[in-house]
Amino acid sequence: MAELTTHRGHCHCRAVTWEITAPKKLRVDECDCSMCEMHGFQHIIVPQSRFKLLTGDKNMTTYTFNTHVAKHYFCKTCGIESYYVPRSNPDGFSVNFRCLERDNVEEFEILPFDGKNWEANAAKLAHMSKE
Repeated sequence: MAELTTHRGHCHCRAVTWEITAPKKLRVDECDCSMCEMHGFQHIIVPQSRFKLLTGDKNMTTYTFNTHVAKHYFCKTCGIESYYVPRSNPDGFSVNFRCLERDNVEEFEILPFDGKNWEANAAKLAHMSKE
């Protein structure tokens, strides 16, 4: 397994801050589903045990749609979704690479994900929230 490090991230106003434990070399999935494409979410999916909300739990609002499995968390102050619980990985979190501080990122690769055909492709992500 790749060497893990702590990465920190936040919403625009920094009312919501979090950290993840992930490799220094990151795989970033860029989804083209209707939700991700509209707001530019770039995914780093981690198990629940490797995500920690540091501040802002009272400053969040949640949005769900369709199956209501995914839980999209938005900062009430600035409106940024810096993380969410994805439908493909309900046992994990997806953080937005665009909201990640890059101090500990050695390198990253952005890979396209066909979210427009989500049902046919979701299983390709299921392993990402496993330890």
